[in-house]
Amino acid sequence: MSDSKPSPCIEIHAVDKIFGSEASGYRALDNVSLTIKDKEFFTLLGPSGCGKTTLLRMLAGFETPTRGDIYLHGRNVVELPPRARRVNMVFQNYALFPHLTVAQNIAFGLEMLDWKKPQIGERVAKMLSLVRLEEFSARKPAQLSGGQQQRVALARALAPQPEVLLLDEPLSALDLKLRKEMQSELKRLQRETGITFILVTHDQEEALAMSDRLAVMSGGRVLQAGTPEEIYSRPASRFVADFIGEANIIPGEALGRSGTLAIRPEHITLGAGTPARLRGAVREITFLGADTLFEIAVPHGTEILKIRARLRGRAPDVEVDGHVWLHWPDEVEWGVDG
Repeated sequence: MSDSKPSPCIEIHAVDKIFGSEASGYRALDNVSLTIKDKEFFTLLGPSGCGKTTLLRMLAGFETPTRGDIYLHGRNVVELPPRARRVNMVFQNYALFPHLTVAQNIAFGLEMLDWKKPQIGERVAKMLSLVRLEEFSARKPAQLSGGQQQRVALARALAPQPEVLLLDEPLSALDLKLRKEMQSELKRLQRETGITFILVTHDQEEALAMSDRLAVMSGGRVLQAGTPEEIYSRPASRFVADFIGEANIIPGEALGRSGTLAIRPEHITLGAGTPARLRGAVREITFLGADTLFEIAVPHGTEILKIRARLRGRAPDVEVDGHVWLHWPDEVEWGVDG
């Protein structure tokens, strides 16, 4: 019995993408390498212009690398057109056909692939059940809510049984409550279908909530890849620490050390008494419901450090302009590049 591990779903090797000339063009991707496991929910996360959508379009076959290779289950697909890849994409605007019903929209791709009518009918019924839209099959897109339209787009993309589903910020047009609901729906669909999902988003909370693993991108590069817990708890750089959640960046000399440290606000406790780390003046207290956010000014040489602490409930003895000691255990701090 072989104990060899299954091959990854996607392997991206040293991919560059330059729009324009090599010498003076825009470098959208810079030596990107990534491995995406089979059947995982993977997210490309970063600010606008970081290259995440360019990379997604390359996986779909809509863009070609300037150099580098992309493998899908061990097969180099760089030269393959989109139609020859078992990869489907859900666009930001859903791109539904307004003149077709829900069922016809889902069936369209299958017809283009020359599926037989009985197969199409059976598959459409299965997709309608999967996205819970059986009773809406005869409606046109204009008769659906934003969330329902998104489900139709997902069903249409999933119908041909792709190996990979690419999602280009599919939740950005939805309101907050519906966005949360659709996050759960996407996770359910990925789990039930067993298809590799690759999501592009600039929303850090969305990426942390939905992903098995994620890659943080900036300036066309992958800065760090790992599980949400790994990236949140141990960011590899100051950019990642600042971009994923909140982080207090503290010069090591403020604590009598070298380097630069980062501490998450929720890991800091406040109080009087014996100094543990730093002493500062409370400048702002913001009640956020389950949490309370404290902004604390800590003198450091000629500058003032602005430290944020996020506590469950509210410390009754802490007031604006009052002085507090800041405490945290050694294990919650980490070094980052300055």
